[in-house]
Amino acid sequence: MASKRYQQAAKLVDEKQEYTLDGAVTLLKGMPAVKFDETVEISASLNIDPKKSDQIVRGTVVLPHGTGKTRTVAVFCKGENELKAKEAGAEFVGGAELINKVQEGWMEFDVAVATPDMMRDVSKLGKILGPRGMMPNPKAGTVTDDVAKAVSEVKRGKVEFKMDKLSNIHFVIGRRSFKPEQLIENGKAALDAVVRARPSTLKGKMLRRLSLASTMSPGITLKTEGLEVDTSQES
Repeated sequence: MASKRYQQAAKLVDEKQEYTLDGAVTLLKGMPAVKFDETVEISASLNIDPKKSDQIVRGTVVLPHGTGKTRTVAVFCKGENELKAKEAGAEFVGGAELINKVQEGWMEFDVAVATPDMMRDVSKLGKILGPRGMMPNPKAGTVTDDVAKAVSEVKRGKVEFKMDKLSNIHFVIGRRSFKPEQLIENGKAALDAVVRARPSTLKGKMLRRLSLASTMSPGITLKTEGLEVDTSQES
């Protein structure tokens, strides 16, 4: 049974209405608060067949105000790149010894970055990092010779998103304690990134449904109108 606080929050939401992002954030901030700083997330349901490999939606974006969580970065590299990674703020930097440490069960980091020349060895960690969505990937900008840039972007709030097997994307845009304008700006950046990642082979509208919610709140349906171009009429 839903808590009294949740029931009070649910009464504030008109289930038949689609809200603007600004309106949804205002509504969310007005809901009864819990004792911890909730994560705020946008969820997108896409009109895409997940079985079509050429229509997988994925990408990255640097949120203007970060996610509210300090993320620890491990960089697999060697030589002068080790100093560059450390100067950029990476907590853990190294080559073979760092790879061995992870193989032995150590996982005290949130994001993994690697230089291309290290990927042959880093590939040994596929069964460990892959299921966690942490395997370095060129498309995510985490396999690169510019380790300083990669680390800096992660520290500034860069996040990766990828459509799941049910054609949904879940996107953390901040914390309940963020100012409304911070959540709105982060939300707009996230939605823009998803729309830009639209597969070129997709016809019609990509966005089926959008919603905004915090960890303990009911979902608030967002308007999809005006966020993308409908290509269903194109030849």
